[in-house]
Amino acid sequence: MPKTWAGRSSFEYSGSVETGTEIIYGKGWKANVSAEKYIGLRRHFMGRIVPVGTSRTDPPVGSLGEWLQTNVTLTQIVSYVAPILVVEGYAERVGKHDICIIK
Repeated sequence: MPKTWAGRSSFEYSGSVETGTEIIYGKGWKANVSAEKYIGLRRHFMGRIVPVGTSRTDPPVGSLGEWLQTNVTLTQIVSYVAPILVVEGYAERVGKHDICIIK
């Protein structure tokens, strides 16, 4: 089971970045990210070092969190999406900070 970006809890997901994911977190909450949305996210951030932006209410401008809230759901899901990107080899964490590079 992967850990959230901050590493404080675990979550589950099915599918993949290539096919789309269903993310299960908390007390059975679910969020879906389509393959098309992952393509859009990767296209937008490819090759850049970007803030992850895990704030639930005010993710930094230009962050993955802001992009997901604008393009996928207002619910903060970047704490799950960023680790999925790392696990599947589409991103790399930069140090211990709230930063990653999208491949």
